[in-house]
Amino acid sequence: MKKFLVILFLSLLLSGNSFAAKIVKLTKDVSSGSKFYKSLTGKYYKKYGYQIVNKDDGHPVRAGNQSIRFEVRQGDCGRDPGSWSDCKNDRERHELSGGQSHMTKGEYWFSWSIYFPKDHKNLYPLSNAFGQFHQKEGNPIFMFKELKDGYSIVRTITDKDEDYNQRNLLSNEEVLGKWFDVLINAKWTKKKDGFFKIWINNELKYDYVGPTKSKSKVYQKFGVYRTGITRYLNYINVDKIEKCFDEKGKISAKEYKALQRLQKKKYPGHKTSINIYKKCKSYYELDKVPTTVIYFDEVRRGKTKDKVGVIN
Repeated sequence: MKKFLVILFLSLLLSGNSFAAKIVKLTKDVSSGSKFYKSLTGKYYKKYGYQIVNKDDGHPVRAGNQSIRFEVRQGDCGRDPGSWSDCKNDRERHELSGGQSHMTKGEYWFSWSIYFPKDHKNLYPLSNAFGQFHQKEGNPIFMFKELKDGYSIVRTITDKDEDYNQRNLLSNEEVLGKWFDVLINAKWTKKKDGFFKIWINNELKYDYVGPTKSKSKVYQKFGVYRTGITRYLNYINVDKIEKCFDEKGKISAKEYKALQRLQKKKYPGHKTSINIYKKCKSYYELDKVPTTVIYFDEVRRGKTKDKVGVIN
């Protein structure tokens, strides 16, 4: 009996830490249709990471009186209760995850509005993700990323190279200081009759037909997720890398190729970028990654278009 009570107490404790402490209360003014919780909780998630802000305080709002503000500063990395660590994997984030509101199959509609402040900076070759549809026990399937040319959609239904596809949705110049309305119609299935369509400000920008998942459960995440912090630091110190390589010698073919790619502001390889940073960071003069701030509003999910309250 005593052993049973101990097990029950530990189960309740773990349950409370996993769910009650993480679920966030988003007002109907800003979100509906899903329950979200903080990705990487506890001491790692800063108070400024996500905030519900008000129009009366001078914040941009798409509709109603409130919006959601995300902010990621240099060093905002943490780890999951399991083995994953953003800090060890060259990543930073403040995200909200709908992992407890997962979907298994069928047709859904999603909408959100997104706002890039006028002073926003594209930090490529660092990759900024501002939302994703992920799979439980699997890879992301659709990610909304800021790539070299701007706000883009990246498709990775499986981790095979032939399944990778990316498409630019908005340019770097046109996003600044404006609200953009995103509408999605998706059918989750492993079969060929799946689809994923994206409208930006009522204009169809992306129309994919085919399998939309490779695992059982799909869920939504949104916020700011920065991947490849060392890519940015290496890029702004690329001249120092040349000096580092000359003085240290014993440079691998991968490292030399990565340097050539950095000089052209291209993706240098994730692990190679980390290795170069560790090898050459003592040479760097610039070590500051700009803060990323982004706003979301009208984050909706429903089984029909009418349920997501599309803004006209």
